Amino acid sequence: MLALITGASSGIGRDISKVLASKKYDVILVARSKERLNDTKKEIEDKYKVSAYVYVCDLTDRSKVFNLHDDIIKRFKKIDILVNDAGFGLFGEFTKTDINKELDMIDTNITALHILTKLFLEDMVKENSGHILNIASIAGFMPGPLMSTYYATKSYVVRLSESIRHELIMKGSRVKISLLCPGPVATNFNKTANVRFNLIEEDSMILAKYTVDKMEHGVFYIYSNLFIFISIVFAKLLPSEVMASITYFMQRKKK
Repeated sequence: MLALITGASSGIGRDISKVLASKKYDVILVARSKERLNDTKKEIEDKYKVSAYVYVCDLTDRSKVFNLHDDIIKRFKKIDILVNDAGFGLFGEFTKTDINKELDMIDTNITALHILTKLFLEDMVKENSGHILNIASIAGFMPGPLMSTYYATKSYVVRLSESIRHELIMKGSRVKISLLCPGPVATNFNKTANVRFNLIEEDSMILAKYTVDKMEHGVFYIYSNLFIFISIVFAKLLPSEVMASITYFMQRKKK
């Protein structure tokens, strides 16, 4: 069994890689940092006695994302699990944030995820087996003033995954897709986004174990805890203007 994980050099992606390795999956670790990927590779191979392959890739370059898929299929023929974890955020007013960072965010959070989901899903549908796990966020269910681009990218991930799921159901495919919707998690996300959370941050490894367990049971919406589930329900029930105001005042405290 073989799993490919983007964003595997740190945080949730790294920990999901370890959890899958503990279940005897060989893992393909994808990220930009070769050094950190090699550290994760060594830890996984030493501890879990499986194969870990390093693939250095800048996911903001769509040609390299296409090459990633082609190279993996040429070498391994197929994968059993795809985990789209790579992504980052950026805090600030929309008129003041760096547009180049935002475009990199869109390329990573949306474009790369879209390409990999589409290409590997095509392969999985032909085999009539496989599982895709997309990492979204509570942010994908509400407007996000002061982190508008990040919230918009996660909304894309939610809607894309929901639509694909229904297509798979309607055609009776055995291919599965899951959507992880966490709140704040103790990772490098905060430093990259230039924010600090006022809520208690979840432990990344605990979340990874929970996520893989739910994925193995075929769960689509994976909520990291009851508070996140209730928050998403309220976000769906409240008018967008009200939710935007609530989010704005919560976001303002993060700076």
